[in-house]
Amino acid sequence: MAHLREDHMHSTLSGLGLTIPLLAAPMAGGSGTPALVSAAAGAGGLGFLAAGYKPPQVLAEQIAALRAQGIPFGVNVFAPNAVPVDPGSYRRYADAIQGEAGRYGLRISGDDPVEDDDNWADKLDVLLADPVPLVSFTFGVPEQAVVTALRKAGTVVAQTVTSADEARQAAEAGADLLVVQASAAGGHSATLTPQRIPPPTPIAELLAQVGQAVQLPLLAAGGLATSADVAAVLHAGAQAAMVGTVLLRTDESGASAPHQAALADPAREATVVTRAFTGRPARSLRNRFIDRYSAEAPSGFPALHHLTSPLRKAAADDPEMVPLWAGTGHRQARSEPAHSTLARLTAQL
Repeated sequence: MAHLREDHMHSTLSGLGLTIPLLAAPMAGGSGTPALVSAAAGAGGLGFLAAGYKPPQVLAEQIAALRAQGIPFGVNVFAPNAVPVDPGSYRRYADAIQGEAGRYGLRISGDDPVEDDDNWADKLDVLLADPVPLVSFTFGVPEQAVVTALRKAGTVVAQTVTSADEARQAAEAGADLLVVQASAAGGHSATLTPQRIPPPTPIAELLAQVGQAVQLPLLAAGGLATSADVAAVLHAGAQAAMVGTVLLRTDESGASAPHQAALADPAREATVVTRAFTGRPARSLRNRFIDRYSAEAPSGFPALHHLTSPLRKAAADDPEMVPLWAGTGHRQARSEPAHSTLARLTAQL
């Protein structure tokens, strides 16, 4: 079975135009850029446009621009998996952070939580009208009909999973391959049950668990920041590695200057998983906002994301007030062209 899995993945990788087993992870919110996608392709790998938080028209324009370059690329979509916030907890949290908002002349309302699906249907329409080589889903497993329609359009479908049980759900929905995300990953956990923070299972162990549960090709993600890390996950059964945090300081990154500076700050050693910014577990460098509000933040995405968004925008230049998304390998992020980082990550292969 392992041999069949390997053959399947090799044909999938080669069919997508990859010559190295390395993918640049989707990073929603601005850190991921079309330039980073282009750089990954130029290095022989593949990058993902992050559709999350992005208006469908902007997504369509970026897809068209990448297609014009004639390069392989993927699109990552937030699949609906709303976790409605408890109204009382939401109001209490709004009250708790109002003091911070007041410093910027903002009034945070805890009256009406915003529960949306990130323009799910419109983004699917974009992807079906103008099919791309690869689409991955995060946060939720789409209905089988959605997966079938994309595959019929010629798109390879990947599902991000954090456990063997999630892998089984993805296989039942018809996914072609799985992105196995360890808890060491920076930014949001892809967990389907965000009310529970995933256990810190090492990526090699998680690959083994998923590999025993399903017979699908596996990509490894989460905390991979060195050539040794990449070689280790390939040895553990992944056919390719996906990296994100290690690219955040590259020339093509869209990460803010305070975020990039924080990644290089020797005083910021610890990363923690918090719901303080979005109501969904996500790994960030520690800062004052996290230390002060993590314990109070309820589970509830996207309601908390929308609640804190005005504050995050107003405080964008203050690294103590905004998410500094980072995986456990953040120390390896360097200020250099992305192709240099990607070349270093494949040095031991």
